[in-house]
Amino acid sequence: MDNFFNDNSDLKFHLKHPLMKKIVALKEKDFEDKGKYDYAPVDFEDAMDSYDKVLEIVGDICANTIAPNAEGVDQVGPKVENGRVIYAPGTQENHDALTQAGVVGMSLPRKYGGLNFSMVPYVMAAELVSRADGGFANIWGLQDCAETIHEFASEEIKDEFLPRFNKGATAAMDLTEPDAGSDLQAVQLRADYDKEKGVWLLNGVKRFITNGDAEVSLVLARSEEGTADGRGLSLFVYDKADDAVVVRRIENKLGIKGSPTCELVFTDAPAKLVGDRKLGLIKYVMSLMNGARLGVGAQSVGIAEAAYREALKYAKERIQFGKPIIEFPAVYELLTNMKVSVEANRALLYETTRFVDIYKSYGFIAEDRTLTKEERQEAKKYNRLADSFTPLLKLISSEYSNSVAYDSLQVHGGTGYMKDFAIERIYRDARITTIYEGTSQLQVVAAVRGVTTGAFANQMKEYAAQQFAPELDYLNQDLIKLAEEYQKAVDHVTAINAEQEGNDYLDFHARRLVEMAGNIIMSYLLLTNTLIDEDYRVSAQIFVKRAKAQNAERFNYVMDFEMKDLGVFKA
Repeated sequence: MDNFFNDNSDLKFHLKHPLMKKIVALKEKDFEDKGKYDYAPVDFEDAMDSYDKVLEIVGDICANTIAPNAEGVDQVGPKVENGRVIYAPGTQENHDALTQAGVVGMSLPRKYGGLNFSMVPYVMAAELVSRADGGFANIWGLQDCAETIHEFASEEIKDEFLPRFNKGATAAMDLTEPDAGSDLQAVQLRADYDKEKGVWLLNGVKRFITNGDAEVSLVLARSEEGTADGRGLSLFVYDKADDAVVVRRIENKLGIKGSPTCELVFTDAPAKLVGDRKLGLIKYVMSLMNGARLGVGAQSVGIAEAAYREALKYAKERIQFGKPIIEFPAVYELLTNMKVSVEANRALLYETTRFVDIYKSYGFIAEDRTLTKEERQEAKKYNRLADSFTPLLKLISSEYSNSVAYDSLQVHGGTGYMKDFAIERIYRDARITTIYEGTSQLQVVAAVRGVTTGAFANQMKEYAAQQFAPELDYLNQDLIKLAEEYQKAVDHVTAINAEQEGNDYLDFHARRLVEMAGNIIMSYLLLTNTLIDEDYRVSAQIFVKRAKAQNAERFNYVMDFEMKDLGVFKA
């Protein structure tokens, strides 16, 4: 029987990362639940055994239920009947299988029916689901809404909504509107407090809402009359059982067709305020979006993994000129680069996830007791790293997902362009990853702060300080030179930018600088992997060679560019 977790040694490697001991101890608060719940772990080894077994269950469902359903779901898709969404039969079967396995809401505390898993196994589950069906991954991944409720809502709201997730409640983020896409400050859906009923009422339209007819929805709405920016927005939770939202239509999309993307009409929809008024966008949605971007990172890696495996299988089976096409250099170079890209991207995904895991755990611990000075410093460190790495991950993982899917289809040749092969669907599914939850261009705007603050450069130095095997030290020396070259480019751009009005010069080169940083960081992550497993040596060597070539191109462009050249692009 196939299993998407057991057949991937790279996933198992990241599950055993040395930082997991700290992560588990923080998440379990020194195993305080071991006497309260019979399924709570008693120590680190017990927790890791639970992670492994649950991921095996998810891997089995992905391989034997979700993946076989993917083509049918893509063809049938969801539909609207009487203002409600009806999933494709395969989608419902997928969700039922995961619910019955008890893995929905796996990261929630046990008192709400969750497994209290850290973010690492949760993100791994998201990657597995995405490999099986990138479209269904959206429905699975929206349980991130539960994390936002857990982190910011009142105890009353948490007690009402969180136990429903383990029983299979679906979720949605109702954020965007016809005139408020990337610019969420422009949201106009109204939230008015009815003093007689003692409830908030929502009125307006939301558009492009993934899984829009969900049972639990987080809704961004304008609660402050007379405002026109983000300071007038608050976050609310809406219960589908109140039947005050109608699905006007489902969008007909290029890909991820099993995931219903809806236009919604709210008419006096009763809702409950999450946290404090006026902080909906500024605090809560920013946190929610960071979680969603981590989810798209997992989705992108999962789609890329699926694309690579389809290409590898086809290249072994397809005979041309008397031999399998995998034996031709043009093909095996493509396949090798795809494999290395997936491994590098996965390393960035789980490095980012570990940063998020640690700082979020400290946040929950701080609700129970005062953190020590050392703990506060460590929490701030990992918070800064998570904030820097999350947009970097979203940018690079989604771009890699598209490039790997592109190359996979190329390996298939004309056959891959036909509906008969899975790569045609995977190629379409990959395309959205660079667009939703913040386009690649917006991720650059967020990630460039890691460039200008020195966060990326400082992390490079920390990686460089490790003791690598003597025979691999030359790779570290190459990366040290790349880091120096990167810093020279950063200094050059920021110096010229400081002489100008506005940030046009920095913004123009931002993507080049961010991608240079990403190449060095992923190179170091693969090189760091060799400290534990020598099998990563080849991947590290190949990726460093690629990084040197790609960064040289970006460096030369930046250093040869002059301020007056901007006028050519503005014309």
